[in-house]
Amino acid sequence: MTASPCADMIKRLIDIFLALSGILILLPFFFVISLLIVASSGGGAFYAQQRVGKNQRIFRLLKFRTMYKGSDRKGLLTIGGNDPRITPVGRWLRKYKLDELPQLWNILKGEMSFVGPRPEVEKYVRLYNEKQLKVLTVRPGLTDYASLAYSDESILLKKYDNPEEVYIQQIMPDKLEMNLRYIENMNPGNDLIILLKTLVKIFG
Repeated sequence: MTASPCADMIKRLIDIFLALSGILILLPFFFVISLLIVASSGGGAFYAQQRVGKNQRIFRLLKFRTMYKGSDRKGLLTIGGNDPRITPVGRWLRKYKLDELPQLWNILKGEMSFVGPRPEVEKYVRLYNEKQLKVLTVRPGLTDYASLAYSDESILLKKYDNPEEVYIQQIMPDKLEMNLRYIENMNPGNDLIILLKTLVKIFG
């Protein structure tokens, strides 16, 4: 059963409060991370990538830059734990998911939520079938059950000769099934469980 308009409004208000609080509290930390990125690999501290959001609207998802400039032209998937495109500082940021923190701004703007299906790039969204497109009826999230299940996705993909084919044919459909189950059971309690499991996964 999908969330009611009232529940969706409550979720949005919680998102705004937590995102704004997080940005204000973490602002000095953002500054330090930005300095480390620029000092270690040059270029800008942030990376923006077009993703597909609610109702198939394109938005710019923000991250701290963890790869050398121009690395996304060599492929959209990260392969292995030691992808040479990842900077030393970027490797540390990815380990603790700190590269995702700028998405607090996406949440504040209403493009994302704390919990929801992770937003995908347009290249892969074009491959969704009619049922899978339902994941685009809700705001994408910072974390979800699929993110927890595939937290080691890049290491898993390294085992295959054609990682993109494996992603498209196996991993992506499995993630979408998890996302659809989440949408059918959206509620604050479920969101809290996902957030807590995410924190345990990162720091456990």
